[in-house]
Amino acid sequence: MKKKEIAKPTTTSAASGRRKFLQAGLAAAGASAVGFPMISRAASPRVLKIQGAWGGGIFKEFAVDYVRRVNEMSGGSLKLDYLDVGAVVKTPEIQTAVSRGVIDGAHLVTAYWYSKNPSASLFGTGPCWGWHANQLLGWFYYGGGKELYNELMRDVLNLNIVGFLSGPMPAQPLGWFRKEVNGIDDMKGLKYRTVGLAANVMQELGLSVVQLPGGEIQPAMERGLIDAAEFNNPTSDKDFGMQDVAKHYYLASYHQSQETFEIIFNSKIYESLSDEHKAILKYGSEAASADMSWKYQDRYSQDLINLKKEYGVKVHRTSDDIMAAQLIAWDAVIAEFSANDPFFAKVVESQKAWAQRVGAYELVNAPNYQGAYEHYFGSPV
Repeated sequence: MKKKEIAKPTTTSAASGRRKFLQAGLAAAGASAVGFPMISRAASPRVLKIQGAWGGGIFKEFAVDYVRRVNEMSGGSLKLDYLDVGAVVKTPEIQTAVSRGVIDGAHLVTAYWYSKNPSASLFGTGPCWGWHANQLLGWFYYGGGKELYNELMRDVLNLNIVGFLSGPMPAQPLGWFRKEVNGIDDMKGLKYRTVGLAANVMQELGLSVVQLPGGEIQPAMERGLIDAAEFNNPTSDKDFGMQDVAKHYYLASYHQSQETFEIIFNSKIYESLSDEHKAILKYGSEAASADMSWKYQDRYSQDLINLKKEYGVKVHRTSDDIMAAQLIAWDAVIAEFSANDPFFAKVVESQKAWAQRVGAYELVNAPNYQGAYEHYFGSPV
């Protein structure tokens, strides 16, 4: 009995102490949990204005997807405001405007400033080394491409820009034609719309090339100012109304077999951000890139079906004859620009080394997907 009487008050006292300690700790934790969000909400967010090269359609949707991810990841402490195409400056002036701090950032493609330096196109609409857009992104982030991009921006062009590549685009269709083009001879002399180095490739093939913004393509073709055109994908092309001015749609081409979006920020603005906000801008671009690669599978494939069923578009696969001629044209364009620009040649060699190594693995490793598809579903065309 004596032992029990001694033990009982000791146990009760310890338990009571533990309860008081836990209650105090929980109260403090609760106060902290309530307090920190209140501080975050009370603080004014850092706001960055970014202009897109897109006024609508799925490309604007992709840009807004990035903006939304950044805004949600920051918890309200960093806010990106998306501005439509032309809101502050015209698309060809976007890069200069970001460098000068007229706008804080932008969402575009490198081909849109190709006229400033042809090497720009190598970071988006360059030669087909047997690679696809995701391998281009691999080169950019793991094969030395980012360092070359920074060299181009800072040392060659003297621009105050920090940039990311984001969003692998599938190979772009050869485009829309009023009549069938079964071989390279059927294309010679046509007035054709494209951008970047692809314009040089098509000129090498004997076409008369016109570089037009996306929104001007359909009206130009409707008025007969151009005979054929490409933009990017079935969804964007459908939104532009290309099915109303042409009925022959050719998929597969080497003229722009890989491309990605470019997200840029003024370097002084970027460096003034906290490390956390810098990370959010970077990793937000990677998250948006992955999501885009999934979303386009749904949208592009469905809109291709809609073009055929609802609008009577005849979908063709570009002939091997035309694509073989494109590779020969690329050889000539690459040789010309490399001979005149050492930096261009340096980027080309870096890309080729990556594409040769990574491509060898992927080509040897990949099973015959077309064979498996046809086994279950028949011809895709």
